[in-house]
Amino acid sequence: MEHLEARLGVSLPTRGNEITVAGTAEGVSVAVRALDALYSRARAGQDVTKADVDAAVRMGLEPEALPDGPAPVLRTRKRAIEARSPAQARYVQAMARDELVFGLGPAGTGKTYLAIAHAVVLKMTGAVDRIILSRPAVEAGERLGFLPGDLREKVDPYLRPMYDALYEMLPGDEVMRRMEAGEIEVAPLAFMRGRTLANACIILDEAQNTTPTQMKMFLTRMGEHSRMVVTGDMTQIDLPLGARSGLRDALETLDGLEGVSVCSFSHRDVVRHDLVTRIVKAYDARDRQLGKDTDTAGKDHRR
Repeated sequence: MEHLEARLGVSLPTRGNEITVAGTAEGVSVAVRALDALYSRARAGQDVTKADVDAAVRMGLEPEALPDGPAPVLRTRKRAIEARSPAQARYVQAMARDELVFGLGPAGTGKTYLAIAHAVVLKMTGAVDRIILSRPAVEAGERLGFLPGDLREKVDPYLRPMYDALYEMLPGDEVMRRMEAGEIEVAPLAFMRGRTLANACIILDEAQNTTPTQMKMFLTRMGEHSRMVVTGDMTQIDLPLGARSGLRDALETLDGLEGVSVCSFSHRDVVRHDLVTRIVKAYDARDRQLGKDTDTAGKDHRR
């Protein structure tokens, strides 16, 4: 109760099984919606954690943004994964519906984690035969030969976040067994060239760091009965100065194309530590101010 009171600035005195909600009209409205959701979880025998409280608050703050109908629960071997914000709910629904989904937004919003959970569920249910996870190895310029070690040792540092997500959803021995069998593949983007990937769920992470040529190459790898999810953050482009992002190019090129969904996240959807949300908001504010300063300087210069 204390966490909910602190989040919404309301008072929640209890008497027996009754809870009184006091505060501003908006705070009371959100608190009531959050409490209803949390009560439903408890009644169903589910745990109610601090993260669940935060999720209920996010949902209560934007009821109009919720998709029509409940977002599917992604049930993996190790955990059931639920949407924790309206944007996440729309994203999960889009991945269930469309063949190509773009997930855009800052770190911590769950866009990659949910995409991998979606891929794991598709593999577990037999909807696809393979999971293919990829990232552009920008830090090495996609030229990995000069790095020490075998292929896996060369690329692991760039792909480690995707391994981490897999190990949270599947037992470690199962991850290794499926990788050895080729049912799960984690590879740099450069290794996708020349392939046609059928009956697979293919995820491209950190896509803002692709070039337009790389992005076109990746998107055209899709084969029969395959699904693709492309994730990225347009504020974190590490390409050389002046290079055009393949993610931005794809969004403009494919705008309005049937079978393609674009789901956007913001700092409100950050589901990591509370401080991460505040950090993202601080950087967003700084970037907006820099943009204003640049615009003003440009206007003055034009004079």
